[in-house]
Amino acid sequence: MEKKQGFFSALKQEVVRGLSPSRSRSSSPARARSPFATLLRRKKNNHNNYDGAYVAQPESLIVRSGSLRPVGEALAPLMEGPDPDGGEVGDSKRVGSGLGQWVKGQLSRTPSVASMSYRRSDLRLLLGVMGAPLAPVHVSSTDPLPLLSIKDTPIETSSAQYILQQYTAASGGQKLQNSIRNAYAMGKLKMVACEYETPTTTVKNRNVSKCAESGGFVLWQMNPDMWYVELAVGGSKVHAGCNGKLVWRHTPWLGAHTAKGPVRPLRRALQGLDPRTTASMFADARCIGEKKINGEDCFILKLCTDPQTLKARSEGPAEIIRHVLFGFFSQKTGLLVQMEDSHLTRIQSNGGDAVYWETAINSFLEDYRSVEGIMIAHSGRSVVTLFRFGEVAMSHTKTKMEEAWTIEEVAFNVPGLSVDCFIPPGDLRSGSISETSELSQDERGKSAIALAAHRAKVAALQKAQDGNADSMIWRMEA
Repeated sequence: MEKKQGFFSALKQEVVRGLSPSRSRSSSPARARSPFATLLRRKKNNHNNYDGAYVAQPESLIVRSGSLRPVGEALAPLMEGPDPDGGEVGDSKRVGSGLGQWVKGQLSRTPSVASMSYRRSDLRLLLGVMGAPLAPVHVSSTDPLPLLSIKDTPIETSSAQYILQQYTAASGGQKLQNSIRNAYAMGKLKMVACEYETPTTTVKNRNVSKCAESGGFVLWQMNPDMWYVELAVGGSKVHAGCNGKLVWRHTPWLGAHTAKGPVRPLRRALQGLDPRTTASMFADARCIGEKKINGEDCFILKLCTDPQTLKARSEGPAEIIRHVLFGFFSQKTGLLVQMEDSHLTRIQSNGGDAVYWETAINSFLEDYRSVEGIMIAHSGRSVVTLFRFGEVAMSHTKTKMEEAWTIEEVAFNVPGLSVDCFIPPGDLRSGSISETSELSQDERGKSAIALAAHRAKVAALQKAQDGNADSMIWRMEA
């Protein structure tokens, strides 16, 4: 019988031998590969058995268009060409077969340069908006929750404090959460641009399962206020991190930059993975009412970003006007079941009219399970709407995107994790970049021809033949 050794059992053996995640960091000043890549590599012997040892490999953590293999399965070698069938997890192909099929497909048809260009443009938009967004305000993991107070406190504030006390208790209790020094999570996800709207046309991608980009992510956190995430989708990788003093992000099209404004948590960690930071995030929120979510009564907590933080996050022609966060907490379980935030940005071009961008992210958290006593959401989905308006009357565009994710592994107090694992990349630029800078860049590159080609490309997706039903179910909102 084939014997498999758990990830953290093997990791503990490495720690005993004196190895730590920081040993895998590249010797060059710039980050050449993930500091955690060697922790997730397994050595395969000639008999297809695993000895549980982790060896340094130059390959990237993400295999086959960003897909992550479940723990215990063989990690296939990195493919050298595009995967024609989307790189689904669970495929077993020999090395080179994907490249051969791709070359054969290119010879059998004439590819559309415009279609390939806008496919990359869609992927860039997906990763830019949904890859590594940050929370609205600064939160420190060392900040205690406010004590429940009724005297001289507005009812909206005291109600919110009571709801957060219940949420903390339902998530495992404050004492247990305070014992967490670091955390690790690994998951799979799928992203898709499912709808595009102009004043005259609305194009919906009806075959979202076939057109979805598959990938995965790895997230590490450590007190105080340090985190690092790697996310790869469709062959492109975004990684971001925080060493407690600055937040940075690296994308293939912008390189490495620091983020504007105060240090803020990663929004992906608030989606059911970090209840302590989530409770601290809503510490200054107000309870504004109730709402049914999937037939379940929920309290609504509202948090508004203060003007000073909005000003610090604005840069150049891009000004963030508002950023509001809503949390929906179940009255039955006390857990967070939905989180919605939106921010409005005004971009003033030279000598032209102002253009407004509103980005709304609505996340649903599902499948809560206990991990070492902490309740963690093991699946969920997000619906993102990017709405652009301004310039002239009756001129707007709206793009709707979706993401679905599942959590494969979660663990706390991982041995061997050190502050060296959260060092920013050596090629980090001295100039900072705001989360709206990409929007202003897109403004300069926008043209009527590009919009027409994009609509034609999305419309062509509707004519594609339906493939086999995908295991991931995508739900469209009205």
